[in-house]
Amino acid sequence: MRLEDVGEFGRRIVAEIGTAVVGKEDVVRGVLTAILAGGHILFEDYPGLAKTLIARSFARVLGVEFRRIQFTPDLLPGDITGSHVFDRDRNAFVLSPGPVFAHLVLADEINRATPKTQSALLEAMQEAQVSIAGETRPLPRPFIVIATQNPIEYEGTFPLPEAQLDRFILRLSVGYPRPDEEVEILRRRLARRTDEIELQRLCDADELLAMRAAVEDVHVEPDIERYIVSIVGQTRSHPSVYVGASPRGSLALVKLCRARAALDGRDFVLPDDVKPLAVPALAHRLILSPDLWAKRVTAADIVDGIVRSAPVPKLP
Repeated sequence: MRLEDVGEFGRRIVAEIGTAVVGKEDVVRGVLTAILAGGHILFEDYPGLAKTLIARSFARVLGVEFRRIQFTPDLLPGDITGSHVFDRDRNAFVLSPGPVFAHLVLADEINRATPKTQSALLEAMQEAQVSIAGETRPLPRPFIVIATQNPIEYEGTFPLPEAQLDRFILRLSVGYPRPDEEVEILRRRLARRTDEIELQRLCDADELLAMRAAVEDVHVEPDIERYIVSIVGQTRSHPSVYVGASPRGSLALVKLCRARAALDGRDFVLPDDVKPLAVPALAHRLILSPDLWAKRVTAADIVDGIVRSAPVPKLP
């Protein structure tokens, strides 16, 4: 696939998913950007805002295998990765693969599972493989995790460890629809006469991998590289930040910027690609000083302030 084809494919994918998800084109583009960048997405928002619908819609439109895992306190690591079971016909133990063996995995309410169970996804998200009883098995390519968590429920939940948060390339919020958008949601449901939404499949796993390969042709000027490193570096030296973003944050941001440029039909990255992606790519990687909790200062506020104050490079 050529780089110039990525933008056209992207527009068709966003438009098709827009038939199911009303008024959230920026969120849909954000998810597609993360997928083309080869990363995983964390949705943090209130219930009923189409987080699961977005994940299912992407699986249908991209033509990839989809599995949903409902995280609960009694979920075990083997329920995710799979385990060996005894096969009477073979008189031997054989591997029964878990739901993680899919192209797109929805980890619903991921913070309801214990840290031991959450850690079952660490190797999968970073290395696209799982280790079961000493045996390492590769996961399907592409492998994408879309996780959700509710930011207002704390009873019976287990906050994600920083090491796992760092493996999400983006953290997104859907937000409530505007009144006119909510009216359109009702109209479309009444017109369909069913809860099911029919979506057209536009590609498959191989074409998605080809789109990712084409994104690698997007050029990044040295000044843009220094601009990204400057923003990430300031998260480490900021007086209100206890632990800043790691080099994984820099890599995530540059990959996202290349994917965004490709979706816009460009073969080069602009500073305007960096600015809107900095907060969703970096904020969840920061650990703030404890005294800021009482002041209601968020990591997103810190990153936004850094981006606003960082000198913008002038490209030739």
